[in-house]
Amino acid sequence: MRIAIVGAGIIGVTTAYELAVEGHQVSVFERRAGVAAETSFANAGLVAPGYVTPWAAPGMPGKIMRHLFSSHAPVRLHLNLDIGWGLQWWRACRPEIHQANRLRMQRLAFFSRDRLQDITRHLRIDYERQTGYLLLLRGRKDLAMVEPGLATLTALGTRFERLDASQCRAIEPGLSNDTPLHAGIYLPDDEVGNCRQFAVLLRKQAERIGARFRFNTTVERLEHGAKPGLVVVRAPHVKRTGSSSSMGASDSTDAWPDTRPLTPEPATETFDAVVICAALGARPLLRPLGLRLPLQAVYGYSVTAPLRRHDDPGYGPRSALMDERYKVAISRIGNRIRVAGSAELGGSPLQHHPGALATLHKVLNDWFPGTARISQAQTWKGARPMLPDGPPVLGPSGLPGIWLNLGHGSSGWALACGSARVVADAMAGRASPIDTEGLGLDRLRR
Repeated sequence: MRIAIVGAGIIGVTTAYELAVEGHQVSVFERRAGVAAETSFANAGLVAPGYVTPWAAPGMPGKIMRHLFSSHAPVRLHLNLDIGWGLQWWRACRPEIHQANRLRMQRLAFFSRDRLQDITRHLRIDYERQTGYLLLLRGRKDLAMVEPGLATLTALGTRFERLDASQCRAIEPGLSNDTPLHAGIYLPDDEVGNCRQFAVLLRKQAERIGARFRFNTTVERLEHGAKPGLVVVRAPHVKRTGSSSSMGASDSTDAWPDTRPLTPEPATETFDAVVICAALGARPLLRPLGLRLPLQAVYGYSVTAPLRRHDDPGYGPRSALMDERYKVAISRIGNRIRVAGSAELGGSPLQHHPGALATLHKVLNDWFPGTARISQAQTWKGARPMLPDGPPVLGPSGLPGIWLNLGHGSSGWALACGSARVVADAMAGRASPIDTEGLGLDRLRR
């Protein structure tokens, strides 16, 4: 089949690869100048299936309200938050709904981790990655808060270890001794990886087997039918200047997105099928066709900086850590340190909240003071496309020839490879290797 994919973030790139492997003629349309230029650009990089959970959870509304007046709040609300989305999210916080959605997401997350590792081994993709994930618990209260989650990990058969402070520091010797540390939870099978670098390398593998990536191309409209069409507007490719090494990119043309206005040259192209992987960009494409997905931008932040001494394995983080109290991740990305977190519901992609950035710098300074060259830091804010109940939507849209791979929220990297495989199998009419109940569009129509 001739298949179009809209969007070249980590979801679009993995989908392109899986469909190209099937022998389809794949064309990927991306409005930026390279892959993973928006939501996938500088995320935390965590692949920790046991901690992939819905935000809609029992007690979460009360926690958010208590955070409203905190200077280091992990969650922030803005007045332009979609009220309808908020009401659906609130209803999904009921214990029975949360539990069902958590199991759905974790089934997909464990499958996705396996698929990521299979692809990496098979293609010998060499990207920046480290194994191990350490949850830092500053006090007894933090430990008590994670106990229910540990019971779930046990039920899932996930390997983890309870550690005291000295054991945590044996695993991560760079941790500061000046910050109180009560205990930790260590997951040796989880990992951290450079999502964007993986996307750049996988794009090249997809191109090697026939996929075409068309950058600087905006899809203005979808036309559904026996042969679904895309109305596209192209702009000339512009090679951007700048250092790609700061984010671990493997070629300079993908270092910075081209944001110049597009030239008005609309054209219609038809395909046998279209897969929408355009994150928040899916809403204006699907709405005119009568499909209104409740996608909400939940913005996250990261700060990435070179390590002062990258040749010393005991300097800075060895792998990935999470400060449970502030919900901030600290990751080693090659020779750089990345601190990522915050959840901003509503707001603007162009305005950086000073409180969110202050929290990231606080957590970095608490655990690894002086290790980063902050004068060379890059700050990023990305919009994570989240559905109110948590899981993504994978599979048919209900419109002829149009398929969906959307709504992964803050877990896109952790769910990408599995989601792409599920969609490719569905398009081929094959049974999925995992139970996909609750991952389709039907659950949002109940």
